[in-house]
Amino acid sequence: MVEDLRGEPCRPSILVVDDEPRIREGCRIVLSEQGFDVELAAEGKSGLKMIEERHFDVVLVDLMLPALSGLDVLERIRARHPDTVVIVITGYATVEHSIKAMKNGAFDFIPKPFTPEQLRIVVAKALEHNRALADIAETRSRLRVMVNRLMDGVMTTDSNKKIVLANPAFLHMMGYHGKGVIGQKADEIIENKTMLDLIDKALELPASSGSEITAQLEENGGDERIFTARCAPFRSRTGLTMGTITVLNDITALKKMDKMKSDFVSMVSHEIRSPMTSVMAQLKVILDGLAGDVTGKQKEILERACQRIHSLTCLVSELLDLARIESGLISQEKQTVDMAQILREQVLLHSETAKAKNIELTLEIVQDLPKILASRQSMEEIISNLVTNAIKYTPDGGKVVVSADVENEYLKMDVSDTGFGIPIDELDSIFTRFYRVKNQQTRNIIGTGLGLSIVKSLVQAHYGSISVKSRPGAGSIFTVRLPLAHT
Repeated sequence: MVEDLRGEPCRPSILVVDDEPRIREGCRIVLSEQGFDVELAAEGKSGLKMIEERHFDVVLVDLMLPALSGLDVLERIRARHPDTVVIVITGYATVEHSIKAMKNGAFDFIPKPFTPEQLRIVVAKALEHNRALADIAETRSRLRVMVNRLMDGVMTTDSNKKIVLANPAFLHMMGYHGKGVIGQKADEIIENKTMLDLIDKALELPASSGSEITAQLEENGGDERIFTARCAPFRSRTGLTMGTITVLNDITALKKMDKMKSDFVSMVSHEIRSPMTSVMAQLKVILDGLAGDVTGKQKEILERACQRIHSLTCLVSELLDLARIESGLISQEKQTVDMAQILREQVLLHSETAKAKNIELTLEIVQDLPKILASRQSMEEIISNLVTNAIKYTPDGGKVVVSADVENEYLKMDVSDTGFGIPIDELDSIFTRFYRVKNQQTRNIIGTGLGLSIVKSLVQAHYGSISVKSRPGAGSIFTVRLPLAHT
């Protein structure tokens, strides 16, 4: 049962157009008993006039009407009321007549003579079809309203890159304020090359891939604006790519705040480092006895002061590194990098430190390890930080293993140790700035708490990921995944 505008149930309306009184009256009796609102018309013209005056959910029309044929009536109904379901009544139930009626938009046909049960079944099917169409139309309307009210930009295209949907937020972000865009090709309204490349790449993603393509866009029309774009293909049940869905987020304000923060940290760190370097130099002069004799007690105090200042200098340097990463400068330094060579150099570099603690430091990499597109200096810093931490938090006589392999489209690097391990409830916090695991075993280990934060920032700047598996007393495994260079 359908509802009216007030949400109250109303009876489905049915019009029967047939020149045989016996057929019209029989349909009226059978359908009225079903609770339907039934109207009758003896020929096509009067039936069309009734259709102009009110809407009918279902129309049953005889093919062989006088003056105006049933096919003509069907054609005019489809033109004026496309949501009305039409059932053809015919005494000539041939394949030819049925095909012609269906091609002209008939939902079904019923041959004369028919039983009351046959009539009830075909009308029930028609009303069910009508309800399904109404539900689809209502869902599409709600979806359209919802998408148009979103603050994020949304656009969908078909497999030929023709626009199927684009909400006002998306068009505004792209600086487009022209005529309607539905049916136009994406490159006709979008000038941003990065956005067009995203759509192309999403369409080319293999059916087995469930991923999306992401990028950062900049629009310089008037005020500079920065967006993150995510583009993914959508597919049919058989896996055929039907088109793409693109979502834009305006991150201009966030980027400006991040830049202000990074600039402030960079300025303060730079201003602090210079006087601290000067103080270190002065203390060195005193410790070397160039300013006079120094007693043993004085030397001990000065050495502790030098250690603290050195720690502060390391902290400032790491803060400057973070500011440089967050400023985006690192993305301008990428080149094809041989990670196998970097891993060998880093293991060799830290071997003396490991040997001093009687720690076995080994390297395990596959042959012909693929290259990646990255900043060499950043890769050295990532491996150095992870290996240093592994040695630092592994007790004497332990083991540290650095390994590398290929996993799907990524270079996978592991740094594992047999160290103290990390409590499960602290695993989510270890990449946070200044966070350090503090317990009886680690309280005497010196550090700033910025190393892993720098590693994570560097990895993310290279579109990679970092994860950790650990358990107290069982060591830790840090895993870095970086996209391979496609040449």
